[in-house]
Amino acid sequence: MFKQRTLFLALLLLIPLSFMLVQCFSDKPQDPRGEIFAGSASCIKCHKQVYDSYLHTAHYLSSKPTSSDNVHGGFNADGNNVKYADGTDVRMEKRGGGLYQVTYTDKKETGARRMDITFGVNKAQTYMYWQGSQLFELPVSYYDKVHGWAGSPGYDGSHPDFKRPILQRCFECHSSFIKQASQQNIDLQNRKIDFEPASIIYGIDCERCHGPAANHVNFHEANPEEKQPKYITRFASLTRAQKMDACGVCHSSSKQAFQVSTFKFKMGDTLARFKEPDYLNIHTNANSLDVHGNQNGLLTASKCFVMSNMNCTTCHTTHVNNSGNLALYSQKCMSCHNEANHNFCKVTPKLSALVKNNCIDCHMPLKSSNTISINDNEGKVNSLYMVRTHRIAVYVDESKKILAFLNGKKQ
Repeated sequence: MFKQRTLFLALLLLIPLSFMLVQCFSDKPQDPRGEIFAGSASCIKCHKQVYDSYLHTAHYLSSKPTSSDNVHGGFNADGNNVKYADGTDVRMEKRGGGLYQVTYTDKKETGARRMDITFGVNKAQTYMYWQGSQLFELPVSYYDKVHGWAGSPGYDGSHPDFKRPILQRCFECHSSFIKQASQQNIDLQNRKIDFEPASIIYGIDCERCHGPAANHVNFHEANPEEKQPKYITRFASLTRAQKMDACGVCHSSSKQAFQVSTFKFKMGDTLARFKEPDYLNIHTNANSLDVHGNQNGLLTASKCFVMSNMNCTTCHTTHVNNSGNLALYSQKCMSCHNEANHNFCKVTPKLSALVKNNCIDCHMPLKSSNTISINDNEGKVNSLYMVRTHRIAVYVDESKKILAFLNGKKQ
């Protein structure tokens, strides 16, 4: 009798707890990923400082609806066009409150597509347009290196192509979610997929990295005195391999085939569960790894990684925009490489103060990507898109360039 009464009381206690953990408040909009997600706005109440800082990072800004406020390129007539070998001219124009890529042949307009979605923020921007419920890439992108417009990566420079479809995989690295339409509307043979536009969650939001937070939010709203995070996975609690896999969802080879959508990846998951079984074999030759999208493979091929317990967050503070701060990253290098450890830079006397401000250009130089190639209208490949390699090593040619530059300044 006593055991039955104890069991009954335990069940009574579980009822309100289970309700609290799965309840969906009517005044909160439903997250398109499901009711176990709370939406990033729910993080502001307790994590406002971190949230506000994260809004300025490349992760958060990796995709967004296109607007005049976030497009880097200009729309003035003196520099808003790209000419193609077939005589077509594509111009960037503002029309009726929207931004468009407009084609002209023999000075006559032959088509106009609205720039609806923007991918990218720091190095370059590429744009998409809606055609019904399908998305297509626009042929002209903006490149910050040259402060100008040019053909989108991988396009034939002889003519503009408006029929390259956007697949879900593009959004899996540049957004937090987009819902595909039913399977019957997916034409994989022609690489065309119908999406639900209202389902897009732009950028990489809090829950893309930290996992579904509805239970976490509900618990701490009901128990504000509890300071230990409940029902959420903390990055610091993960193993090194789990941390690398968490970043590798997007920062591993873009050539690898996925069996399962990475929208289903949760913090602590194993990336091997999502990819083809032989994906690890791609990492056998570090020299063959492309600098775009495979920072994970390049880093793990580095002696610094092999000889330490470092991971991506050893250098990167995810919630803060430190892009381009070479001095900050150099200080992180010197936390391991210093005179006390007898592994300091051998050319320190020649570099003087520069060694404290820029280890990066010598040991992690900017390189052209083979997967992000830009063809001009003469069929030549231009290096408009440079990516910093994450294979930490001694690059003799880069060191020579910097030493030559310093010698030139002294003269």
